[in-house]
Amino acid sequence: MSRASEPGNNKPRSTPAYLVKNTVLGRCLPDASALSVIPSYFSTVPGLPSSINETANTITNGTWDVVNGFSTRDIGMRIFEDFASSWPWILVGLLIAMLVSMLFLLLLRFIAPIMVWVLIIGVLVAGAYGIWHCYWEYENFKDTSISDVGLTTNFKTYLQVQETWLTFLIIISVVEVIILLTVIFLRTRILIAIALIQESSKAISHMMSALLYPLVTFVLLLVCVAYWGAMALYLATSGDPIYKVVALNTTMGDCGNINGTANCEPESFSPSDYPGCPSVSCIFIKYNEEGLLQENLMNLQIYNAVAFLWCVNFVIALGQCTLAGAFASYYWAFNKPNDIPTFPVCGGFMRSLRYHVGSLAFGALILTLVQVIRIILEYIDHKASGAQNRVARFIMTCFKCCFWCLEKFIKFLNRNAYIMIAIYGKNFCVSAKNAFMLLMRNVIRVVVLDKVTDLLLFFGKLLVVGGVGVLSFYFFSGRIALPGNTFRSSSLNYYWMPIITVAFGSYLIAHGFFSVYNMCVDTLFLCFLEDLERNDGSMEKPYFMSKSLMKILNKSNKTLKKHREN
Repeated sequence: MSRASEPGNNKPRSTPAYLVKNTVLGRCLPDASALSVIPSYFSTVPGLPSSINETANTITNGTWDVVNGFSTRDIGMRIFEDFASSWPWILVGLLIAMLVSMLFLLLLRFIAPIMVWVLIIGVLVAGAYGIWHCYWEYENFKDTSISDVGLTTNFKTYLQVQETWLTFLIIISVVEVIILLTVIFLRTRILIAIALIQESSKAISHMMSALLYPLVTFVLLLVCVAYWGAMALYLATSGDPIYKVVALNTTMGDCGNINGTANCEPESFSPSDYPGCPSVSCIFIKYNEEGLLQENLMNLQIYNAVAFLWCVNFVIALGQCTLAGAFASYYWAFNKPNDIPTFPVCGGFMRSLRYHVGSLAFGALILTLVQVIRIILEYIDHKASGAQNRVARFIMTCFKCCFWCLEKFIKFLNRNAYIMIAIYGKNFCVSAKNAFMLLMRNVIRVVVLDKVTDLLLFFGKLLVVGGVGVLSFYFFSGRIALPGNTFRSSSLNYYWMPIITVAFGSYLIAHGFFSVYNMCVDTLFLCFLEDLERNDGSMEKPYFMSKSLMKILNKSNKTLKKHREN
């Protein structure tokens, strides 16, 4: 398209008086790069800027906004098309992640000892190699001292002096010796941790429905989020709406006399009441802020946010207590699996709702209060960050660190308290005290089991997410082709979007499965400690632990040995 009006013309024509250069989605957009093209009478048109330069800048900015908006929309549409064409294969990738996670947990019953000792030996071998490498570098730079280099900002220079490698050699050697001595002196506790992990895998194999419970927690959390969002929206829109008479263009006719102070009702408003202003309209301004409810609106929003945190923590506590009840019923079944309840997860859920709601709500409330304090500290730190000196910032950082540690401790204590609640049915305070004292009497076993479990689950997550992610990369990038025209990677605009979706979904699936497994390990561990302290293997007090645990501890049920089943 070309210029549609001549410079000498004093009247605008129906076609635009500027060059059109850009086209987006088949639509023409103006090009205001040539200022001389814009006629002089544009500065006198009502509603336009008073100068030609301002008009050109407005056109240019608007053009780029439209172009960028269409570009962003175009990218979004392409991504949506990719999801529309690849969603069945994304679901296949997530299904593979679920099967791999489930298979890994079930195989821990057989491969846990091999994996644990391979990982431990691998760490020791890596440390030994580090010692040898540091000594080799130390010998190579034996003639170069740090006094010859001095102070420099080039850190690579320090890697060429003997003192640096000597320091690395000493540190790695000390760590290697500590790990080696820990493995030697805590080998029995490592064997106990491995046996508990195997027993946890066996427990999950007898109640596979426990792996699906994170879906229940997810649905309940969605309900909490929906309730909080609906309440926040209702509170924000409470009060009567206020509408004002506003002129959309004050330069037209008598629109300048309308200052936007007159109230109106959109149902009864008529523009004919203002004949001198064709752009008049009844516009919503805000909600009424007068009244008792509106004056306390912020307090109600804070109350709603605290209630949301409380509900979320309660849902998580309900899930932990439910799973703890299910896995505790497995451990305290003398003849496994004959004495295991028919529906252990459903039974644990119903018992938690019927008997333990108050204890769970109280534990969730304690955690919520700590989280509220942390939020307040973050808010104060954000607001006062510009006016703080170093001493105040140091004090604030100490407070934030202390309450972060307190929140972690409360979560740890609540988790074990819920297990004791599921086992004995006592209130929260008594259960928390008993769980804490029981763990403190076996603190070394707690540390060993926690670290061994974390090591295995980290390796499992790495296996699931890495394996499925690599498989999805080869598939969606076209390196793995399917026969026929079932799916073509060339049809994807951005093949990395399905890959990211599969990898992220695989992580969520693995995290959900492994969280159930972690709860099983913690529950069986507390049951095992209670079994050791309360029973002695006699007829009146037989052990409920498995044969492998009794073999490690050199214990047995003397009178019931022939009736005992693993």
